[in-house]
Amino acid sequence: MRYLGLQHSKQDAKEKTVTSFEKNVQTFPVGQRKHSTGKCGAFVERHIGPRKHQQKEMLHYLNFETFSDMVNSIIPNKLLQNTPLDIEDPLSEEDLIDHMRNLSQENVVVKSFIGQGYYGTFTPSVIKRNVLENPGWYTAYTPYQAELSQGRLEAIANFQTMVAELTRMEIANASLLDEGTAAAEAMALCARVAKRKETKTFFISKYCHPQTIDVVVNRAKYLGIETVIGDEDSGLPQDLIGALFQYPRTLGHVNDYTKAIKDVHDGGGLAVIATDLLALTLLKTPKRMDADIAVGSSQRFGVPMGFGGPHAAFFATRKRFERSIPGRIIGVSIDRFGQPAYRMALQTREQHIRRDKATSNICTAQSLLAIMAGFYGVYHGPEGLKAIALRVHGLVATLAMALERAGYKLVSKCFFDTLAIRVEGRARRIVNDALKGGYNIRFVDADTVSIAFDETTNHKDLEAMLAVFDVTLSDGKILMQNPKSALPSSMMRTTNFMQQGVFNVYRSETEMMRYTRHLVDKDISLDKAMIPLGSCTMKLNAASEMESLGFSGFSDLHPFAPVEQTKGYRRMIATLERWLCSITGYDAMSMQPNAGSQGEYAGLLAIRRYHESRGEGLKRRICLIPTSAHGTNPASARMANMDVVPISCDDLGNISLDDVKEKCQLYNHKIAAVMITYPSTHGVFEEDIVNICDIVHAVGGQVYIDGANLNAQVGLVAPGEYGGDVSHLNLHKTFAIPHGGGGPGVGPIGVKAHLAPFLPGHSIVDNGRGRQGAVASSPFGSASILTISYAYIALLGDQGLRLSTQQAILSANYIAKKLEPYYPILYNAKTGFVAHECIIDIRPFEKETGISAEDVAKRLMDYSFHAPTMSFPVPGTLMIEPTESESLEEIERFITAMVQIYREIQEVQEGRADSTDNVLKNAPHTAYEAISGDWQHPYTREKAIYPHKSLRSHKIWPSVGRIDNVYGDRNLFCSCIPMRYYTSEDYLYEQMHS
Repeated sequence: MRYLGLQHSKQDAKEKTVTSFEKNVQTFPVGQRKHSTGKCGAFVERHIGPRKHQQKEMLHYLNFETFSDMVNSIIPNKLLQNTPLDIEDPLSEEDLIDHMRNLSQENVVVKSFIGQGYYGTFTPSVIKRNVLENPGWYTAYTPYQAELSQGRLEAIANFQTMVAELTRMEIANASLLDEGTAAAEAMALCARVAKRKETKTFFISKYCHPQTIDVVVNRAKYLGIETVIGDEDSGLPQDLIGALFQYPRTLGHVNDYTKAIKDVHDGGGLAVIATDLLALTLLKTPKRMDADIAVGSSQRFGVPMGFGGPHAAFFATRKRFERSIPGRIIGVSIDRFGQPAYRMALQTREQHIRRDKATSNICTAQSLLAIMAGFYGVYHGPEGLKAIALRVHGLVATLAMALERAGYKLVSKCFFDTLAIRVEGRARRIVNDALKGGYNIRFVDADTVSIAFDETTNHKDLEAMLAVFDVTLSDGKILMQNPKSALPSSMMRTTNFMQQGVFNVYRSETEMMRYTRHLVDKDISLDKAMIPLGSCTMKLNAASEMESLGFSGFSDLHPFAPVEQTKGYRRMIATLERWLCSITGYDAMSMQPNAGSQGEYAGLLAIRRYHESRGEGLKRRICLIPTSAHGTNPASARMANMDVVPISCDDLGNISLDDVKEKCQLYNHKIAAVMITYPSTHGVFEEDIVNICDIVHAVGGQVYIDGANLNAQVGLVAPGEYGGDVSHLNLHKTFAIPHGGGGPGVGPIGVKAHLAPFLPGHSIVDNGRGRQGAVASSPFGSASILTISYAYIALLGDQGLRLSTQQAILSANYIAKKLEPYYPILYNAKTGFVAHECIIDIRPFEKETGISAEDVAKRLMDYSFHAPTMSFPVPGTLMIEPTESESLEEIERFITAMVQIYREIQEVQEGRADSTDNVLKNAPHTAYEAISGDWQHPYTREKAIYPHKSLRSHKIWPSVGRIDNVYGDRNLFCSCIPMRYYTSEDYLYEQMHS
């Protein structure tokens, strides 16, 4: 063991990390599958793109005979592991579906009226089939190349507009991870923009959802913010940076916060309202109460509960805070023809630019879920949403009246969908009686239960709930009451909402289907072409891996359902944890972090808590981070209240071992951790990784291995074996969870035994990890999509996973060697090879011709490709990662495009093409431009739009020309484009300058 001289074996470590959760959960049924014998299932032939004879051709091109020869030449031999993984033999796709169905049926699905931020909902079939189950939507990447992302950008802009309309706030972002994290981000914004104070105190209402309180309090601790949990009805503390209120409250009461918000403002703080979008179709808006920030979850807008996620949270605020909003914002700019075009606004990238000065480590969103919620709003429209809200409120109002007439006392008489009832010591019995009838209701305390109705509630459910209380709904005596009966006029909404055309035209399924298709046709996804993004691992998400998402046993479970109803989930999660520990060499795993950024944060918190447990929390504050690291690394370190000290890299892109030694000698016992990406951010397996880990461990520091590049390691190298103490794993990269246009993501963390006690727990549900503060609202994060990674591993097995890694490395090196005669390969290992990605340098071309990396990226669109990662980790470069999923034919097509672009650059360099009016500077070329009669370029139309003959039969057209990013940032406009624009050419310009 390399860390801190701890003297115990691996077996001791594993025994020490067994929890009550694991003891009570059996993993794969004994006898169902044998331990791995090295078999490779048929699925691997479907998952890996190149055929066996093509693999041999690729290996021979690199002068290797076998995969083993290649691996031994590329990966330092001292890191290689030959022990089989603790993974059962692979299943066939048919057997997997049966197995997943059986697992889902071990969960008990009953109607859950628990509420607490999670509700039953109906996903319209047209959205489920054409969006959730459509690879055109779920295999897309973050819309960094906006010209080929106009469809999903418009869909997210719809979401932003819907949120802004319902909250009446001036601007909304593209979504956050969940309601608890959104509230924590709101608190951080309050700390940044509130009037300067000597102390930072943030008030949290005790009426907030418990899981939200847990996440916010945990976040505050390391941001240096003091939290006060109290009853705002009894007055607020003085001198606050901000306050968080729940609206409606967790037990249903609808409270007017106008006075409380004024008190917060008078003290110089900001007011945050955690609210419910459906409720806001009826209720007084946060803006009308003068709130500064509104947060919440859009889950009940057509997104299944899924045992806790994934769901899109929302964040809306005042326009003056637009530059401080966490996460992404979709804005509107113009393209080179002056036409409107969507794009991500600049501040959505600033977290990477700011690094340790970042205001948040969030670099992602829940895009696919936000898109679904936005389409739900488009399909139902304002009148449909209001009708759903009135119906839900009418049912719960009837329940309340019947219970009151029977003598029951209500906690509140002003509510929207949630009713809390006093039951005088009978709460547990009533909860059990409800369960016997097939319902989950919330146990609050011995004297109180609560019931939250939702879109799925019907009259039969109403009668069943009354029966639990021995009350009968007498015919003709109790009728559906006017919904306003439980909502005084002073609390009712007075403004219209969602009057934009997009929310008022798509009512038939035919038109809705066509609208979703119209948008997805504007985008590029894996169903159309390779997306060769370095560091992003855009492998295919197989249909068999996705199928179980639709099983009711996985999709319809409330995250706070009784433990006995969740055996299938817990069995699956325990098995997945075991598999991931075997793959990574760690001893324990937490599935709670619901994004890679959250995994980084949770891992660093575990390190902080570990040092605190040893009495070293105050002195160990230094986090060493290479200058090449992903921007979220230093941002996460700052969130964990660590001081970032950079480590330099040498000319080959390797971490400077001398600088590591120097920094460790200088800071010594002040060092808390080092954060390393392996293989390196520059795409090579560094020789000195073990030495670096040993040096940091020698001074008592911990080693954090960023899992962004784990796809180059699975089955070959284990970070927990070569010196890592903690890693986050990007399940949305290495383990096949779809990127979904920028989310969902899952970022679980693996840790060595000594850090296991410091993994995130949960205040409501025992997730087997103790009582440490939560980093996400639900105990297992985005639990429903863990089924995808589980299926991925179950289908591939030990040998399939190993072969996938080998192929990923082979494909990257094949591309690098093929392109090397044309483009400089920026970093190679000493052997001349890369890992699973390579970086080509465009800077020499820019210096000679003015052709930039952006020009090459945009020109690739004309060849029907998404660009590689641009200008990361080195400005002016392109980082290419083909993954194992891409066929040799698609790889060769990409190479052909890049060679052809090289020749186009040469034409500029040799003066055969104009230096400014050329195919690269004007790329991408749209269909409209192609048919325009006024063609004035010195090159032909055919050269612009069909640069290769293969494109004549298969062409992906950008729907807009190159977008003016600077214009969009100077004129920030973040709503869907109004229908009026289409009848007035000047309308957008006027809106953006008003």
